Amino acid sequence: MPGFTHLQTAQPVTFGHHLLAYTEMAARDRGRFADARKRLNESPLGAAALAGTSFPIDRHATASALGFDRPMANSLDAVSDRDFVLETLSAAAIAAVHLSRFAEEIVIWTSPLVGLVRLSDKFTTGSSIMPQKRNPDAAELVRAKTGRVIGSLTALLIVMKGLPLAYQKDMQEDKEGAMEAFAALSLAIRAMTGMTLDLVPEEARMKVAAGEGYATATDLADWLVRTLKMPFRDAHHVTGRIVAKASEQGLALHKVPLSEMQAIEPKITAAALDVLSVQASVESRTSYGGTAPANVRAQAKEWLKRLEKEQNSG
Repeated sequence: MPGFTHLQTAQPVTFGHHLLAYTEMAARDRGRFADARKRLNESPLGAAALAGTSFPIDRHATASALGFDRPMANSLDAVSDRDFVLETLSAAAIAAVHLSRFAEEIVIWTSPLVGLVRLSDKFTTGSSIMPQKRNPDAAELVRAKTGRVIGSLTALLIVMKGLPLAYQKDMQEDKEGAMEAFAALSLAIRAMTGMTLDLVPEEARMKVAAGEGYATATDLADWLVRTLKMPFRDAHHVTGRIVAKASEQGLALHKVPLSEMQAIEPKITAAALDVLSVQASVESRTSYGGTAPANVRAQAKEWLKRLEKEQNSG
């Protein structure tokens, strides 16, 4: 499929590589929630109003009995901060943004003008007056729910920003927004999980689109650097002129006659044509984390092993 920068065709990538990018994002999202729990799983019980208590209590015992890692170390801090909510909402907001970006891509990809993937009727709806429509409503609602999550984080930050120690009644505003945000995120995760399982790639359209927009131009520039030892600045210029020639004639880059390429750069040989196919371009990106199919398969296997291990360990 085409890889994009600035929403313009950049270089070919595999569909698996594109989806694995979201896998990496989701893993960091999970890590942020786990980190928040480790840091903030502290019991405020026993802090009393703000100064602690004169009764002979054992805060470590009550913290342990209630499943906390430890009691909070400062009684003022225990009653006056809500960073445990803020940090969790921050993690939720970042996760929601990742889901929203994926949802936006689904909206774009399913448009008939693009046609890279297809969703079933489970996650699309028709129009009240246009029977041909298949609107990606679920993806659109995931985008919208993100606003609720971000809004809850912003609202609580504003509540907390001017509060002196210790407790203030303003802090009761931490609950409603957080509960709404986590409900919205939970719904968005379920919807996105369903859509991901439902997605059907339009492979033929993807392959055609991957080669449009002179997506392998960088491969030609790279060939000029590797083979002719040309400085990349000059290779970029030469390739640009060849792309312009292809555009004038309405040809794909690999269809430009060798003689016309040589009129621009005489040292170009027929070997340059071998790097201009989409398949060759994708297979050449063998650096760690690159889109070469062997890389993608290896990364996917590693993720499957990791997720299976986590599932089995509970």
